[in-house]
Amino acid sequence: MEIIDNSTTENNEESPGKTPRPKWGVVLVWVFVLGLLAVLGIGLVRSQRGSIRVGDRVPNLVLSTFDGDEIDFADLRGQIVVVNFWASWCKPCEQEAVELEQAYQLYKDQGVVFLGVDYVDTETEARAYLAKFGITYPNGPDLGTRISQAFRMLGVPETYIIGPDGRLAAVKIGPYLSLDEIVNQIETVMAEHK
Repeated sequence: MEIIDNSTTENNEESPGKTPRPKWGVVLVWVFVLGLLAVLGIGLVRSQRGSIRVGDRVPNLVLSTFDGDEIDFADLRGQIVVVNFWASWCKPCEQEAVELEQAYQLYKDQGVVFLGVDYVDTETEARAYLAKFGITYPNGPDLGTRISQAFRMLGVPETYIIGPDGRLAAVKIGPYLSLDEIVNQIETVMAEHK
């Protein structure tokens, strides 16, 4: 059986000495698309990058506590507020839980407010965690991750200390390692806002 190739060399091969020319319209479209994607990607990364910075105004938020109270951050202006993000499934959170409660007991009569924000958890597990570590300061779930998104939280645990002026005064990413570390951070913020 003989196979006959009816194609010509003109269709399969380029003429010797000639290089194929790019189709400039296609090249320009691809350059535009890639440039647009780069600009959008950079914008997204910048908008999601890291936690809010010290000195930034903390947005007005409302935390609904497990006890049914509503705590409006705007109502706390004039006070130092310690906001701790945690979860019952977070092992590093357990390392600092007792120390945070001890710090709360030290400062609750000095006008320092402690708030716990439970991140991506069930209420049953969260309440068990609070009972296990004897935590008595107000805590509530971050329903829809609205509060953690406002702080641009990276993970748990994270703690934010808000000054009386409503601006972020200090940030702790990861667990506190001791009560002294918490006390030092709160004392520094208190000294800065006298």
